Amino acid sequence: QVQLVESGGGLAQPGGSLRLSCVASGFTFSNYAISWARQAPGKAIEWVSGMSSDGPYTYYADSVEGRFTIARDNAKNTVYLQMNDLKPEDTARYFCAKARSFIATRFDDEYDSWGQGIQVTVSS
Repeated sequence: QVQLVESGGGLAQPGGSLRLSCVASGFTFSNYAISWARQAPGKAIEWVSGMSSDGPYTYYADSVEGRFTIARDNAKNTVYLQMNDLKPEDTARYFCAKARSFIATRFDDEYDSWGQGIQVTVSS
């Protein structure tokens, strides 16, 4: 079955960095887009960043543009989210999600599998 497992979260200071990883299994990884989403307590899910199956197309939320970078290694079935210049408002639970196709979108219905998520807390 499809599995997505996030790692790399934790506590960071404002201005610091973290790198999240999402290791996938149970499907042909290179055929599907993967995105990162986050949810803070009491807030709606925010689509943070996504990448198409073969990498040329990416998107970023305005709130993270210029600070976060998504990358994928299809040989390792892994997607990364490098988060730099972290801000307290980046505090949330971060999820990776598998798209239904090779296209990365910001629409919940376009994703059929989610990881359990990992907490990122930015605080001094």
